[in-house]
Amino acid sequence: MVDVFDDLTAEYRQLDAVLAALTPDQWAHPSAAEGWSVADVVLHLAQTEEAIDHRSSVAGKVYLTSAEATVDGVVEDMVAAERGISPADLLARWRKAAFATPDALRAHPAGTRLSWVRATLSPRTLATTRIAEHWAHAQDITVPLGIPYPDTARLRHIAWLAHRTLPYAFALAGLPDTPVHCDLTAPDGARWTFGDPAAPTRITGPAAEFCRVGARRLAPEETGLATEGPHAADALRLVRNYAA
Repeated sequence: MVDVFDDLTAEYRQLDAVLAALTPDQWAHPSAAEGWSVADVVLHLAQTEEAIDHRSSVAGKVYLTSAEATVDGVVEDMVAAERGISPADLLARWRKAAFATPDALRAHPAGTRLSWVRATLSPRTLATTRIAEHWAHAQDITVPLGIPYPDTARLRHIAWLAHRTLPYAFALAGLPDTPVHCDLTAPDGARWTFGDPAAPTRITGPAAEFCRVGARRLAPEETGLATEGPHAADALRLVRNYAA
């Protein structure tokens, strides 16, 4: 794949171009994230980018501070605590945190593990999660506003992440860890494959739809994705490309 840190910067730039052109009314418009305005979504992205910078320099810190805390609950509280920042200040804050992230992550030596949510990730995997989160929230911003946000080859990182975390999703659901092969069609028509080609459980179809299912922005039954073999339907139901 193309360097994930370069692709993270490119994803930020694509979203930045959208945010820079928003009117005050559009910043206040309801997003596709329930209960959040467009400004709330950007605030959430700024806050989580700032958390990455903190975690990159302070070992042992975790995103969730207790076993009872949930990601949704924590981020909702974070947004509620700072809601009301002006669009200009909010955009500047997100830019400062976001565009510092790729180089900060790239600078870590091989073997580094960074705390995130309840796990530790390599800098490359953490960069991948940031691509996935920014892409998903870009949908929350642009779809309600009718603003184009073209799919790119960067979806390959997101599809990889979704496939890579399937064993965890199966375990949470109490299902056996079943090998899954994904044969996906990229936005430019290229073919992306993940997993053992001999696996009896298979998912095939558009990568963009697979990523949207993993982001919970599209229901499996609303896609052209095809499933075959044991637990393939379960895999498509459980796949996700963000922390829970």
